[in-house]
Amino acid sequence: MTDTVERQELDVAGEERPPAATAGIAVVAGISLAVLLFSAARYDYFGDELYFLAAGRHPSFGYADQGPVLPMLARLMDTIAPGSFFVFRLPAVALTTLAVALTALLARELGGGRGAQLLAAAAYATSPFLLLQGKMLTTNAIDTALWVIVTWLVVRWVRTRRDSLLLCAALVTALDMQVKWLIPFFWIVVAVTSLALGPRELVRRPLLWLGGAIVLLATLPTLIWQAGNGWPQLRMGEVISGEQGVLGGRLMFVPLAILTAGILGAVVLVYGVWALLRTPALRPYRFLGATLLLLVAIFLVTGGRIYYVAGMYGVVLAAGAVGLVEQAGRLGPSPRRLLTGGGSAVVLCSAALVLWSTPWQHPDHIAPPADDAEAAINIGVYGEFGWPELTAAVSRAAAALAPAERANAVVVTDTYWQASALDQFARDELPPIYSPSRGYGYFGRPLDEASTVLAVGMTESFLRWNFDSVEPVGKADSRLGFPGNTQDVTVWKCTGARHPWAETWPDLMHL
Repeated sequence: MTDTVERQELDVAGEERPPAATAGIAVVAGISLAVLLFSAARYDYFGDELYFLAAGRHPSFGYADQGPVLPMLARLMDTIAPGSFFVFRLPAVALTTLAVALTALLARELGGGRGAQLLAAAAYATSPFLLLQGKMLTTNAIDTALWVIVTWLVVRWVRTRRDSLLLCAALVTALDMQVKWLIPFFWIVVAVTSLALGPRELVRRPLLWLGGAIVLLATLPTLIWQAGNGWPQLRMGEVISGEQGVLGGRLMFVPLAILTAGILGAVVLVYGVWALLRTPALRPYRFLGATLLLLVAIFLVTGGRIYYVAGMYGVVLAAGAVGLVEQAGRLGPSPRRLLTGGGSAVVLCSAALVLWSTPWQHPDHIAPPADDAEAAINIGVYGEFGWPELTAAVSRAAAALAPAERANAVVVTDTYWQASALDQFARDELPPIYSPSRGYGYFGRPLDEASTVLAVGMTESFLRWNFDSVEPVGKADSRLGFPGNTQDVTVWKCTGARHPWAETWPDLMHL
């Protein structure tokens, strides 16, 4: 045994850990990093990314639909390199690459050798969703990676019983609570499953409870903000449940959740649940297999999104890789060669799917969405186009206003994406920008003194009900874009408001 990176690690019981497949993990992580860097340099800001930039210019302890970390991070990255969506996305790229490497290290923690570690990393890296969500700075990209870190720390605690790992997991949880409010579901279910299946001492560790107190203390400012604004984060559940209808609703939840793992990942994921629940060697980690199943049930019943459980995929893919390699080792030479050949074909198909899913196409070669459903399914693509056309149309309408009109004008948009795009690209050229949509509505409302309103994308019937004069003064459209946001969007000039904004704004605000 040497002192190189191949040195095996001893756990608290004196049992040797398999050597880390350092070179192989570095290759898989390096390829993943290259794919993400290429993907992050393509096209334009995604709609939610623009919203985080706008939110960063409205600093707060809380926001309607996410915590303060993404807005703070967005503002930091835009300060480092103003207007660079590539630099803006580097934190998501780095965390996703880390998740690939940690999935391999999770396989090592579970007793897997080099083959299992490489298979686990390949399964994560060849999932178009798990990998390519990291090409954009979004809540789910950061949240998923933080879950992988938390599960890695929990698995290490199960093996080593070093309670400092639980405190570290709590600190990561405190950070994740400032991104999304999904991680409490993980800990609640882990408490239940560990009590039922072991290790029962997990929930009795003092440092775990100290970590819980730190999480609560760190989240307190956000909780105060939410309470003071009617708990909009909780109301988002109904909105999200309704949005899931375009993907088949609850009927398709489980199949689509599995398919988010990719071709190879789906196979390894399903076997990973079986391995965690039934393999004697993984008995200490059985509670994690039950945790995934219970989380699926919870999000299925509550109408959550199919990727809400993706943070658990790292550890389950690791378990599946360990179990599959162990099963392959028990086969004879001929069946093993057959399995190896079939497995290699699946890996190649999965890798090809990821490469096909990368944004390598020139925009001119991308077909526009056929309907709203296709646009919603491919929102990550179509949501990156059309911002220059929208900005130009609204800027032209504002430039055409008479000086007296411009002096008391405001821009009010139908969606928070539109408001965020205008705020990013033309806030110095346009009148003050507002939107009642989602979190943007909490940034403020137009002053009652505003005598001219440029309404972007709002319905004509609503405008005529609320204004004496309504006339179209511009049109935003783009071959590629998202319907209702950058495609077929009318810009209206409205005057003679019949009701003060202070009265109508609360009714207009929606998530």
